[in-house]
Amino acid sequence: MTSGIGHNGGPEMTGLSWRTHCWRAARARLVPTLPLEVVRLRVRRAAELGLEYKTYAGIRASTGHDLVAFLFSSNALRILRAGQALPSDRAVKLAAVSSAGLIGLALPPLQAAALAQAAPVLSQSHSAPHHLASFAEARHRLREVLGKTPPDTVLLIGDHGLEAEWCAAGRLAGYLPAERYFTP
Repeated sequence: MTSGIGHNGGPEMTGLSWRTHCWRAARARLVPTLPLEVVRLRVRRAAELGLEYKTYAGIRASTGHDLVAFLFSSNALRILRAGQALPSDRAVKLAAVSSAGLIGLALPPLQAAALAQAAPVLSQSHSAPHHLASFAEARHRLREVLGKTPPDTVLLIGDHGLEAEWCAAGRLAGYLPAERYFTP
């Protein structure tokens, strides 16, 4: 499209930068006036998920979505080999989580079936991406695990720096260290 004489060729109103500007402006107008009842609902939801409100609110603000599931590495669950049981502190914390899927990722040499047996509170158990897998391989594996669940509604709980990279590969809502999630 050509502009006429005197037109300064201002910003394109259909591009990503314009939509980003509109989103930020709308968000800035909303945040200071968030209704008290909405805050109460979110505090209650954070408690249902076993998260601190500040952590939950940060995830909500960055993704714009509620959390519907957690991904736990077998390291985070402290299940490292077949025949091991889920530690009692972790079992109690997971049993208290309501209205969210709990998905386990078994790291080798642990198999997904052994993880499911050790932690029956998990709704699903799968093989985890290899720690040194390429970005594309990790993304593919996480997409298989999540199926139709939107990745930005899933929080990864891990226990190793290499597991944190799965968050970017899978476009997940975020990464939380196990010690932070499981500490009372």
